[in-house]
Amino acid sequence: MLASYFKLASFLLVMEILVNQLVYFGFFQSLLLLGVYLFSVKNRKNINGYIAFLIFVLFIGLLGRVLYVSQIFGANFRFITLSEFAILLFGTTVFLFTKSSLNGRKFVVKDLIHYIPGIVYILIVIFYFMIPSDEVIVARIERGELYTVVSILVGIGLVFNCVYWVLSLRQFLRFRSGLKNELSYTIKTQFFLNFLIAIGICLLVWIGIYLTSLFGNETIERDARKFIWLGIAFIVLFIAYYGMLAPDLFRIQSFNHTQKYSQSKLNNTDLDILKTQLEQMMIAKKPYLNNKLMKAELASMLGVSNPELARLLNERIGMNFFDFVNYYRIKEFISLAKTDKAKELTFFGLAQEAGFNSKTTFNKSFKNLMGVAPSEYFLKN
Repeated sequence: MLASYFKLASFLLVMEILVNQLVYFGFFQSLLLLGVYLFSVKNRKNINGYIAFLIFVLFIGLLGRVLYVSQIFGANFRFITLSEFAILLFGTTVFLFTKSSLNGRKFVVKDLIHYIPGIVYILIVIFYFMIPSDEVIVARIERGELYTVVSILVGIGLVFNCVYWVLSLRQFLRFRSGLKNELSYTIKTQFFLNFLIAIGICLLVWIGIYLTSLFGNETIERDARKFIWLGIAFIVLFIAYYGMLAPDLFRIQSFNHTQKYSQSKLNNTDLDILKTQLEQMMIAKKPYLNNKLMKAELASMLGVSNPELARLLNERIGMNFFDFVNYYRIKEFISLAKTDKAKELTFFGLAQEAGFNSKTTFNKSFKNLMGVAPSEYFLKN
């Protein structure tokens, strides 16, 4: 029995050391990134301001943990409280970062309204946990008041961050869906999906810890809470990794999103004429061979506005822009497969000649249109 106890104690000690080391690593990584963003003119121009602020929020959260663990100024619980500053700023910043990056929106003052709950939360933490003397805090603990307030505040923070995570996910899904109405090619959005998955995992851990505390097991909750900081450290590393791998991911991008075409003056006859002109142009000029073709470019070639082309595709052709262009690329691919080029190139090589820039997009588009994979289609034909 005693041996089992010592084994468990040793295991917990090793885990404690490992967690603390990862928190230290995440802290210094966030400090390094902040230094790069602040003192590098090039990075400051290219980086989305919200991602820099997100790093700052994570830095504050980790700072409290580092000060408490290192005991540089003593084992004062108020340093852990400092970490609570980041709770309601975190979800908000993730949402605004996702929204601004995907939709090409720069900082606007009205976005600051999202930070009002976070500021109120910080003031509550300062005046309830940090300013009162140790005697007052001890008295609150003995009455059970402190743990009740902590549970309420943690619950509010959890709900708040979950709501903003859902809003961030909706932004991402809406953006990815909208791309098919604007672009004829795929762009890499895996970063944001991975980013949101990482946030979601941290929230799940937080939910588990919070539910544990509600059932009265405060010791486990207090010990397990450090894993939240482990999750935050990994998010910092995640952002740092992608920042080094592909800096362009953090730049604010802009796409010409379709406006509503309710004011379009085109009648049914105009739409029929435009449909014929569009089909003739696709055959004669083959704009789909441009593997980065955008709807705005095709609209300009046809001599109509972007919203009018959207209406034409929706009401007369019944396809979004992405599927419409790739329909012609598939037809071009099949034509090329019957020429001598087919002897020299692979399937994807022919697909690139037809205007595709992604093997995945080509295979998926071909199967959606023809009902079978390219290899199977040519075995049958």
